[in-house]
Amino acid sequence: MRNNLFRTKFVIWVSFAIALILQAVPWPGPLEMMRPSWIILICCYWILALPHRVNVGSALILGLMWDLVIGTTLGIHGIVMSVVAYIVGLNFQVLRNMALWQQAVLIGLISVLGEFLEFCGEFMIKDIEFNPHLLWAGVVNCILWPWIFLLLRKVRRHWHMR
Repeated sequence: MRNNLFRTKFVIWVSFAIALILQAVPWPGPLEMMRPSWIILICCYWILALPHRVNVGSALILGLMWDLVIGTTLGIHGIVMSVVAYIVGLNFQVLRNMALWQQAVLIGLISVLGEFLEFCGEFMIKDIEFNPHLLWAGVVNCILWPWIFLLLRKVRRHWHMR
């Protein structure tokens, strides 16, 4: 039993590390605004699949690591990830029972909320202007959600994670 718990936590944190790497990879200039939030997508999946293993605390730690990796103001992504994890965790039973396309739409909306919260946090600290093109990331997250969901579900079933 102890070995299965270690394996579960290891696989989850390896997927988070991969998400952090994907988030730090630079994109070409015009496509930068369409960069998906890999960390939000993967964190949302694990909260839906294993809510007793991934929660608001682990999302906060992941958000702080996100801040450190990309060099933004420390705590902004931590707060955003905590809010996103709280919303998904609060409604995980409803989200889990939805069709995959409905989940994709809601995850897209939640990621748009995350982008807006990130803007609000940065706006309070420094003078920045809102770029509405950044909301395209929500559309990209909506499109990527079914593939992320199916891939991570296959990983979870392969490793017999509970």
